[in-house]
Amino acid sequence: MEKLIVKQAYTQAVLARIDKHNSADVERMLSTASKLHQHDCLPAYQRIEILQKLAGLMQNEAEALAKLIANEGGKPLKDARVEVTRAIDGVGVAIAGIRHAKGYEVPMDLTKAGAGRMAFTTLEPIGVVVAVSAFNHPLNLIIHQVVPAIATGCPVIVKPAKTTPLCCLRFAELATQAGLPEGWLQVAITDTSNSEKLVTDARVGFFSFIGSAKVGWMLKAKLAPGTRCALEHGGVAPLIFDEYEQEEDFINGVVKASMYHSGQVCVSVQRLYVPTHKAEDMARKIADIAAQQVVGDAINETTDLGPLILPSEVDRVEAWVNDALEEGAILMTGGKRINAVSFEPTVLLNPSKDSTVSTQEIFGPVICVYAYDDINTAIKSANSLQVSFQAAVFSDNITKAMDLAEKLEASAVMINDYTTFRVDWMPFAGRKHSGYGVGGIDYAMKDMLAHKMIVIKR
Repeated sequence: MEKLIVKQAYTQAVLARIDKHNSADVERMLSTASKLHQHDCLPAYQRIEILQKLAGLMQNEAEALAKLIANEGGKPLKDARVEVTRAIDGVGVAIAGIRHAKGYEVPMDLTKAGAGRMAFTTLEPIGVVVAVSAFNHPLNLIIHQVVPAIATGCPVIVKPAKTTPLCCLRFAELATQAGLPEGWLQVAITDTSNSEKLVTDARVGFFSFIGSAKVGWMLKAKLAPGTRCALEHGGVAPLIFDEYEQEEDFINGVVKASMYHSGQVCVSVQRLYVPTHKAEDMARKIADIAAQQVVGDAINETTDLGPLILPSEVDRVEAWVNDALEEGAILMTGGKRINAVSFEPTVLLNPSKDSTVSTQEIFGPVICVYAYDDINTAIKSANSLQVSFQAAVFSDNITKAMDLAEKLEASAVMINDYTTFRVDWMPFAGRKHSGYGVGGIDYAMKDMLAHKMIVIKR
């Protein structure tokens, strides 16, 4: 049987060898999930009990889960612990969502034709949920994609990222320990062709995808008629700096917001727009702090920046940075690989608007600082790409900040906070090429429920 080899992100030591599922396995998973949806039902009280117990089990091994995130995904241990806390809280959000889910009465006597009737809606599970997940939050993304299915009573099949399947597999084990019956959560370890077979099957009621726009839009085009979906792709989060008194605090924060998880987050600050008279000075200050970041094995307590997820990603980031420098960018710090899996925290000043670092999501520890004379030029540049996720504005002039927020093409704009801000009950979505539908636990639950209207003639 073919194996998936999972490696420690920094040392590249083998963590696990996992059997891959073939086409017959995928068919069995779909058949199992479809039969459960058609013939079985998990009542709300049982789902609540399962999720309550699951949250407790996760809490009991929170440190082990954090170390698993650090080892397989390369997220620094201090940040991995935060991810686990968020994941546990996310289960609680889903429990609250079960309690608040309800239909509504439809008034019928508004016209003569409807008189003498009563109507109301009920909520039913949409069907089999298939989730394809990403590596950068290997536990919390599973919470966002899988727990809403459990909470709404939908059987779910999840395909984790091939680089970080261990968190997902452990989560599935904990869900079983918490009392989730067999078949309601299945983990698919598959290749590309079998993943496509899984996603596009007519028995799938809802498809949840987190990953590249190229793959996401391709799969959406191949979904069976009637399959609902939510797609979450990448972005190049722009931040416009106007006049902000707490500049020192801003600079410290923007280093974290751009370098968190070595920039491998879809809302990492990649493009920072600063007035020309202070752009070089601010870039230098950001560079001074970025250069102090400790890069190393994510499992170490002192590590600030872990490795990139694959050695090939280091090659790509190195090539993009070198191209930017050849095209006129000023290197303020970094710019070089450290080893096969790590890249220096890098600050670039005024890359060309046509450089790849200006037009594509770099997904690495690189922040680009752009000088502007006219803030409308900064807005135009921030809105110039086909990716549009979260954006931010820093300004002590709240009227101006609100005006900028209205002009920025983004699904969320943070004022005096960073593009990376998120709590798990917020809606989360991309515009343009950055996604389709609305994520967030509550919002995913709504998408996984179908309204049925019942009309009674009296």
